[in-house]
Amino acid sequence: MDYTAELDAAIDRLHQEGRYRTFIDIERRNGQFPHAVWTQPDGSFRDITVWCGNDYLGMGQNPVVLNAMKDAIDATGAGSGGTRNISGTTVYHKRLEAELADLHGKESALLFTSAYIANDATLSTLPKLFPGLIIYSDELNHASMIEGVRRNGGAKRIFRHNDVAHLRELMAADDPAAPKLIAFESIYSMDGDFGPIEAICDLADEFNALTYIDEVHAVGMYGPRGAGVAERDRLMHRLDIINGTLAKAFGVMGGYIAASYKMCDAIRSYAPGFIFTTSLPPAVAAGAAASVAFLKQAPELREKHQAQAKILKTRLKALGLPIIDHGSHIVPVIVGDPVHTKKLSDMLLKDHGIYVQPINFPTVPRGTERLRFTPSPVHGPDEMNKLVRAMDSLWSHCALNRAELSA
Repeated sequence: MDYTAELDAAIDRLHQEGRYRTFIDIERRNGQFPHAVWTQPDGSFRDITVWCGNDYLGMGQNPVVLNAMKDAIDATGAGSGGTRNISGTTVYHKRLEAELADLHGKESALLFTSAYIANDATLSTLPKLFPGLIIYSDELNHASMIEGVRRNGGAKRIFRHNDVAHLRELMAADDPAAPKLIAFESIYSMDGDFGPIEAICDLADEFNALTYIDEVHAVGMYGPRGAGVAERDRLMHRLDIINGTLAKAFGVMGGYIAASYKMCDAIRSYAPGFIFTTSLPPAVAAGAAASVAFLKQAPELREKHQAQAKILKTRLKALGLPIIDHGSHIVPVIVGDPVHTKKLSDMLLKDHGIYVQPINFPTVPRGTERLRFTPSPVHGPDEMNKLVRAMDSLWSHCALNRAELSA
């Protein structure tokens, strides 16, 4: 086999389908978010505004977070020195886990290097703890959840997205005595729709099932203290395992689960993805703990964040652009073609200094390619006006349809 030729063919297919992903070189400047500097292909620099970042609240540049990280790195150095089982457990890791357990009203929390690893490691380990476990997974769950369910070697059932009736049918068809777990999300990041948390908890009670919720796109941003949609809806106590990230609204890095002491202890003891991975650097843990603590007492940031999202959606709707609006903070504008989506992204960057990455298959289904905007409290009126004008101009320039999508 000509391995190089096969690699060329694989990459060429992506180019032909308009799905080849390119990275642009940007440098965030401390204190200037959402502004950044783009290093253009010719080596020159240009100021741009980032509209697709997941640092939803700007906490990645909050002085409270930065000072905590500086203090920790001055005190401890750079790395943790090993896995949690060897030498990688520090006071900073324990402090962060305590903050997260308190945030979600759980006995314990367990840190991972990312929410992807937290999902994968936990969901792939649960069948070891509950032999014969059947996992019921929403068809639009994140890739990390899908991978964890796929790898665990146990039984799985895929239910139609947010279709509680279908989920009930699947559960009713299985052995009543079999251990069961329902895995779903609170906010699905591509469309911005909410999972039916209460209805799923009711089914879990009826069929004696555990519940596993991914709150990655909600922690920090929903609920009185930022614990997520489940906190907003007063349902945290009905969820057995809550997954979250430290890399989005909390502005740092890492992932975690929050659950009972025994559940976290068992995952800690059995999950290879936890056992054999070097722990987060202490400075990262310190910054994340400071961010979690800060956002527990910053409802005004959450309110402004929601207001910004509503303003942007209202203005784009007024232009007749086809956005999906489920009431969350995520603003997807449907283009429906991978080549056009990439072209719009390139033109926004080159002609307007606006950075938003195209979202193509397999992240979203073919025919639903989109630009996904993430307004934040630090996107000001000038940035908003510039974005709306640019979208209006480019939509006309590319002769795209102006038809609002129903939620």
